[in-house]
Amino acid sequence: MELPKHYDEKAAEIRWQKHWEEKGIYRFDINSEKEIYSIDTPPPTISGFIHMGHAFSYSQADFIARFQRMNNKNVFYPFGFDDNGLATERLVEKERKIRASMMSRDEFIKICLEVSDKYKLQFREFWGRLGLSCDWSLLYSTIDDWCRKTSQRSFIELYNLGREYRKESPTMWCPECQTAIAQVELEDRELDSHFNNIVFKLEDGSDLIIATTRPELLPACVAVFAHPDDERYKALFNKTAKVPLFGQDVPILPDARADPEKGTGIVMCCTFGDQTDMQWYHAHKLPLRIAITRDGRMNDLAGRFQGKKIKEARGLIIEELKRQSLLTSQQPIRHTVNVHERCGTEVEILVTKQWFIEYLDLKEQFLEQGRKLRWYPPHMKVRYDNWIAGLQWDWCISRQRYFGVPFPVWYCKDHEHVVLASDRQLPVDPLKDRPPVDKCPYCGCGEFIPEKDILDTWATSSLTPQINCRWMDDEVMWKRLYPMSLRPQAHDIITFWLFNTVVKSYLHSKSLPWKDVMISGHGLDSQGEKMSKSKGNVVQPQAVIEKYSADCLRYWAAGSKLGDDLPYLEKDVVTGKKVITKLWNATKFAIMNLDGYNHMELPYQKLTQLDRWLMSEMHKAIRDSTEAFHNYEYAKARAFAEHFFFQVFCDNYLEIVKDRFYNTPQHGEDAKRSAQYVLYNASLTVLKLLAPIMPYITEECYHLYFAAKEGCDSVHASRWPFYSKDMLNSHAEQIGRMVLAAVEAARKAKTAKNLSLKAPIKCLDIKSKLSEADFKSVEKDIKGATSAESIIFEQIPHESLLDNVCSTFF
Repeated sequence: MELPKHYDEKAAEIRWQKHWEEKGIYRFDINSEKEIYSIDTPPPTISGFIHMGHAFSYSQADFIARFQRMNNKNVFYPFGFDDNGLATERLVEKERKIRASMMSRDEFIKICLEVSDKYKLQFREFWGRLGLSCDWSLLYSTIDDWCRKTSQRSFIELYNLGREYRKESPTMWCPECQTAIAQVELEDRELDSHFNNIVFKLEDGSDLIIATTRPELLPACVAVFAHPDDERYKALFNKTAKVPLFGQDVPILPDARADPEKGTGIVMCCTFGDQTDMQWYHAHKLPLRIAITRDGRMNDLAGRFQGKKIKEARGLIIEELKRQSLLTSQQPIRHTVNVHERCGTEVEILVTKQWFIEYLDLKEQFLEQGRKLRWYPPHMKVRYDNWIAGLQWDWCISRQRYFGVPFPVWYCKDHEHVVLASDRQLPVDPLKDRPPVDKCPYCGCGEFIPEKDILDTWATSSLTPQINCRWMDDEVMWKRLYPMSLRPQAHDIITFWLFNTVVKSYLHSKSLPWKDVMISGHGLDSQGEKMSKSKGNVVQPQAVIEKYSADCLRYWAAGSKLGDDLPYLEKDVVTGKKVITKLWNATKFAIMNLDGYNHMELPYQKLTQLDRWLMSEMHKAIRDSTEAFHNYEYAKARAFAEHFFFQVFCDNYLEIVKDRFYNTPQHGEDAKRSAQYVLYNASLTVLKLLAPIMPYITEECYHLYFAAKEGCDSVHASRWPFYSKDMLNSHAEQIGRMVLAAVEAARKAKTAKNLSLKAPIKCLDIKSKLSEADFKSVEKDIKGATSAESIIFEQIPHESLLDNVCSTFF
């Protein structure tokens, strides 16, 4: 048959994407009786930037989906986009050069939808090109009607369960984004600063030196604390000190949370500089003094510094302290500061009215849920456990933004009683829709105020199992799919997405959301650094695909141990290109020598000893690769497949066995048929073992010949190779090793003499533990592979010989 000379990867990618779509190769069938394998795919945030991390982690999830599909599972592999919330808003504001606060809410939301739709198309095209085997008919976005309905249902149910509350309290606040944020959205950043030693005045007029990094909070100072055992300050407890510049008198109090070794050992408490200030505020029932506005400026409490930005006010206050001789010294320090992970702005603690999910009382239950999960790799569970141990706040789920899921809530005007939407109203927007009642059921008030805040995006994306499994909507889907089989995700969002999803599933169903979690690392630059535009080290995955192909990029993504970060090295992609070339050429060689092959099972006893060796090695590769995939060790699975394909099949078996095709009369038709049987099965097995990693080249090779024989539309819909322990044959492996030793000895001898590997040799001398009969079973194969005119075989007692010894004579 006429075979194409070269493999055109670009044409193949287009052709097979279309084929998979038209044939519904990846379509989930709810009516199938096959065991379901369901994947809770991470919905990427619409932030405008497709990076190597996307290609890295999503490829790894796809490896598992493809393997499980070939493993005769009914794979449920949906895809979504996390396109509501602050990340999308910031993208829109940056791209359109607008501010949400400067236009109507409806107008801004309209622009957000336009921009996110544009980027979703780009993402969708990229995922298709990368070869993700998702069922795109299951596509969702976290701002669509179904997701909003699910999120609002979750809120209503948790409110009715008594797990949600709204109150005015200290809240972590981003002055740049002008919204409350949750503890999980904090990022620690090392920043340079100064300890400023500032003079407070005691009642007797003497000086009390207090060190602080935040002198701009002096107007918010409400107390001074020292450790109860600190002899320097014991005599001052329960006296007062006067705050410099601002004049308020504050109590001097003992508390064990004050660190005697930090600064001067005595510290001011402001409302609020940090979480310790919050603890002191509650424990000592201190007054509330707020000096910072929601947009990060000083308020009227700051006097002449009112209206100044925080850092500007800090500098001006330091200058004024110096002018009045109230600053004794400054020491440079480098300390950890909480910043908002979305924008990098230093976080403030302000008193605002917010919605919370109460869950601090359930920390032990969440730890127990973590113990029930199967973690791959296991050590990633430590991050989950540490996060729960460090939880200090209930989950703040309200955001003072615009583009997101509205709270399904109104408040009666007279008493702010909460009125919830009815289920039939969902999804609802209280700013546009009326409440389900005409009068407040608690007080009879007939006027209502809609909630303007939106839900934290994680309050919705933490419901992806419920979204995917049609919670409260399709009982059949829910029962068959929930809990899901797998959550694949990167390690940096264990505390975000994974933990919050466990929380929601526990609160709603007292169950796990999935059975397994597969944690990936990050794709890094060639120096092992995180890629960023500011560093100029970004490698665009689209460019790599264009230059090398999607299979090459996926090959690189399969090169890391699960959970480890992986530097992007072009040489690894080039290696993937070599694998493609080798697969193409090996497949064509097989097809050319399968002419007349009738594709029938051949009894094992009809196989030659060399072919039994190959089949034994092949089944070991199937066994090891299958086990690796079951354990989510895709890199090991690739390595096992590659070793068999390169070292065993191509470099040795094909080189030895091709003489049976070229000189069939010398070997006999039975030997040729045996070789064809093995050639067919080994070639097909290699394609299947590599199909999850490299879907395009394996599909192309499969359709050159095997599809018609197998009667299956796609290698990805075919059955995973069956491992048979009965095919393992240690005796045949010993014979195979003898053949390889003889061939290797001949190759080395010819290379040493600068001779062609096809050059004839007069005699090959083999000493082996094996019998004369064993040698005779492969003598023709050895002669054909070495061009030896004669072979002298000598059996040596087992104890006298560690391995086969071969000598060559010209």
